[in-house]
Amino acid sequence: MNNNKETERAELHKTIWRIANDLRGSVDGWDFKSYVLGMLFYRFVSENLTSYLNEQERKAGESDFDYSRLKDSDAEIGRSETVNEKGFFILPSELFCNVRKRARHDPDLNETLSSIFANIEGSARGTESEDDLKGLFDDLDVNSNKLGGTVISRNEKLVKLLDAIGDLPLSNSGKFSYNTIDLFGDAYEYLMTMYASTAGKSGGEFFTPQEVSELLARITVVGKSEVNKVYDPACGSGSLLLKFVKVLGHDNVHQGFFGQEINLTTYNLCRINMFLHDVNFEKFDIAHGDTLINPVHMDDEPFEAIVSNPPYSTKWEGKDNPLLINDPRFAPAGVLAPKSKADLAFTMHILSWLAVNGTAAIVEFPGVLYRGGTEQKIRKYLVDSNYIDTVIQLPPDLFFGTTIATCIIVLKKSKHDNSTLFIDASSEFKRIGNKNKLLLEHQNKILDAYTTRKEVEYFTKIVENDDIIQNDYNLTVQTYVEQEDTREVVDIVVLNAEISRIVSKQVKLRKKIDEIVSDLESNEI
Repeated sequence: MNNNKETERAELHKTIWRIANDLRGSVDGWDFKSYVLGMLFYRFVSENLTSYLNEQERKAGESDFDYSRLKDSDAEIGRSETVNEKGFFILPSELFCNVRKRARHDPDLNETLSSIFANIEGSARGTESEDDLKGLFDDLDVNSNKLGGTVISRNEKLVKLLDAIGDLPLSNSGKFSYNTIDLFGDAYEYLMTMYASTAGKSGGEFFTPQEVSELLARITVVGKSEVNKVYDPACGSGSLLLKFVKVLGHDNVHQGFFGQEINLTTYNLCRINMFLHDVNFEKFDIAHGDTLINPVHMDDEPFEAIVSNPPYSTKWEGKDNPLLINDPRFAPAGVLAPKSKADLAFTMHILSWLAVNGTAAIVEFPGVLYRGGTEQKIRKYLVDSNYIDTVIQLPPDLFFGTTIATCIIVLKKSKHDNSTLFIDASSEFKRIGNKNKLLLEHQNKILDAYTTRKEVEYFTKIVENDDIIQNDYNLTVQTYVEQEDTREVVDIVVLNAEISRIVSKQVKLRKKIDEIVSDLESNEI
């Protein structure tokens, strides 16, 4: 991206964040994000559908066709065909642009919007896209007291929302075009980044910084220009999965994007994120629920590329559930991850669903690398079975809501040797604002080390698995990569000479002081 485009993008981001903050008033930013992002989604699907239908009709010879000006009764004729192709349908009168025009003079705006959102979701009922649309507007509660204590005050806020989102320069002169589609996805990612950065732990729990997401995706597709399908068992708002769009392109993830998320609001945001990145309904399958206890995608595994940043040290049923020790995902290790630390349960789940020719890259809490007990036994299984390909130590303070230095574990089922690569990337960052950031140069250095698998002093080390076994299956990077001594080298001869000079000078100064004191005492007498 050239400097001019980057400047324009930065200006757009400033505008988006200013509008988002002006709109929310006294509402907590993390809570209010659902309104801003939900309204952004409403505008997107309206313009996306209008653009699609206009293009179809103009190809058929109707050069002046404009779906937004069509009568609802005329639009109904093409409802079923549109739903079949786009996954949803919106009447012309219910498009974002037309509702916005009437909003200021609509005393029942809240009910109007509530009905429209229900109609959009309802248009997919009984079709293949039903699960992808169901509940997407649930968090955009137009009757919530968060928007105001009365219907009038809530409607005033809704008008401001419609106008603010409508004014964002995300399409060509108000006409949607496919070459600007990235602007909607980019706006979404930027808003999520900003909301997460100001929300503390509640935000960081569901959002992985974009540069980390991109590194994970790039690691899993080294040497490949296309993959069959990608998966994230704790997908949050979908940022990791969608990095494959940037790394490979839409058309090079053939069977699409699969994920599961336990938090309902975040699950809705993930599906919205898919649409805003122009991933159509038939190309994604995002499920709601607890992946460890009730995994949804058993009929879709194995996956060729898996990326994940599971919740750190979260609780799960573990040994309290007698069925889990016989679950084919966890049984091979012979033990279950501790009830208070599900990290390695996610790792075992990911390994189980990884294709033989696939790669998984998982962000892990550092404790999983060295803690004893059942976690050590799980590491024993992973090392003895030669599934751990690489361990990467990341810098501290990369993630929202925590300053800990996390790591990446890379899993493979088809390794060519019995060794593990360790990369110490703890110094690969730049301090920007109040967080550390992996710049592209840092990503490239890590990826190059991962790809070339050559030893570099103080940075990489290839360790035979037998040596890991000798270290009681400790996978901490610093155990194997020697730390550079950055202390200043001191020449003892020069230091002693300097000390002698200082002592000599000190003796002379004391002698001079004594003489001055003596003179003063003599004068007093």
